Amino acid sequence: MTPGEQRAALLALHRERARLEEVWLRVLVSADRNEVGVDSGATSTATWLAEATGSMREDCFRDVRLAHALDGDFEATKASLAAGDIDRARAAVVVQAVTVLTDEHDDLPPGTRAAAEAHLLGLARVHDAPTLRRLGERLFEVVCPEAADQIEGRTLAEEEDRARRLAYLTLRDNGDGTAEGRFRLPTLHARLLKRALESLTSPRRSDEKRQESIAGSKPCYSGVLGRGFMELLERHLDLESLPGTSGSPFSVVVTVSLDALQRSLGVAVLDTGDRMSAGQARRLACEGGLIPMVLGGDSMPLDLGRERRLYSKHQRIALAQRYGGCAAVTCDRPPSQTEVHHVDPWHVGGRTDLARGLPLCSAHHEMADHPRTWEMTTRPDGRVRFNRRT
Repeated sequence: MTPGEQRAALLALHRERARLEEVWLRVLVSADRNEVGVDSGATSTATWLAEATGSMREDCFRDVRLAHALDGDFEATKASLAAGDIDRARAAVVVQAVTVLTDEHDDLPPGTRAAAEAHLLGLARVHDAPTLRRLGERLFEVVCPEAADQIEGRTLAEEEDRARRLAYLTLRDNGDGTAEGRFRLPTLHARLLKRALESLTSPRRSDEKRQESIAGSKPCYSGVLGRGFMELLERHLDLESLPGTSGSPFSVVVTVSLDALQRSLGVAVLDTGDRMSAGQARRLACEGGLIPMVLGGDSMPLDLGRERRLYSKHQRIALAQRYGGCAAVTCDRPPSQTEVHHVDPWHVGGRTDLARGLPLCSAHHEMADHPRTWEMTTRPDGRVRFNRRT
C-alpha cells in the first residue's frame, strides 16, 4: 500500500471500528437483560464477561453501564456511534456529562437534555475525549447561561466567604534573628501577593550581582521571593493609610543612642522589645515608617524624629521629570523602579526637600546607604557616580 492508501485505510478502519463498538454495546445490553452469566454462576454479566474474555472487571462494568445508557435516553449518541462519527470514548464522555447535568439540576427547562447532548455531539466531531470532557464540565453554562451565572455566582460567593473565614497567619520567633510562619489566604489575595513579589523581583528590575554578593551565591526562587517580601514590607506599605490606636497611623518607634546612630555601630531597640543593629535602624528610617527616638549620653531623648520621611507624589513626579529615572550615571532604570534617597541623612537633620532628593534604583540606593563601602560623587548636572572604596 502507498502512504496515501494507508492513510485512507486507517481512517476507514477507525470509522468501522466505531460502528463495530456500537454493535458490541447493543449485543451487550441485550445479553445483560437475558442474564447470560447466570448459567456459569456469575453474579453479573460484567463479571462473567471479565472472566470469559480476560478483561478488566472495571472496564466490563463500565461497558455495561454505557450500553444501557445508549439503549435508553441517548439515541442520538448511539446513532452517531453507529455511523462511525464518534468513537466509544467520546460517546462515554457525552453520556457522563449529560447525566451529571440532569442529576445536579432537577429543574431544567424542557428540551435541555436533548440540547445538551446535541451540543456535545457537535463538539465530539472535532475534539478528542479529554478535551470534550473539559468542555462537558461547563455544559450548564451553554444550555442554561442565565441560570448558570446565578448558580456560579452563589457558589463563588460561598467559596469566598469560606476562604475568608479560613484565613490565618502564624509567626514564630526562632531566637536567631529570624522568624518563620505559615499562612492561608483566599486565592485572590494569594495571587495579589505573588504578583507583587514577582514584580519586585523581576529579572529586569533586580540586580543579580548585588543579590549574589549578599547571599554568596545566586538565590533560589523561594529566596528571591523572600527578598521581595522584605522589600514590600520595608518600602512599599502605605503606612499612612494603616489604622492604629487613637487615630494615629501605624508606626514603630526605635530607640537608639546618638553615638550608635552616627557611627552605625551599636544596638537599637524597637518598642516591641526586639533589637536590631543601629545600621539597620538608620537604613529603615530612611524609607519606612520608623520613628527614631535618639538618646544623648545621659540616656535622655534628644529628638523624636518625624514619621513622614517619604517624598510626596508630586515631589516624585518632579524628580522623575528632572532625572528620567535612576540618578546614577551607569544606570538606566526608569522612574517606576526608583526610590528617593535623602542626600542629607535624617540622622544629621536632613529634611524631605525636593532639592536634596535623589531618585535611585534599589541597587544604587543600597550603595548610597553604605558610604563606608561605596563612594558617591555628585556631578555638576546633579547625577551621581559610585565607586567601591578600596
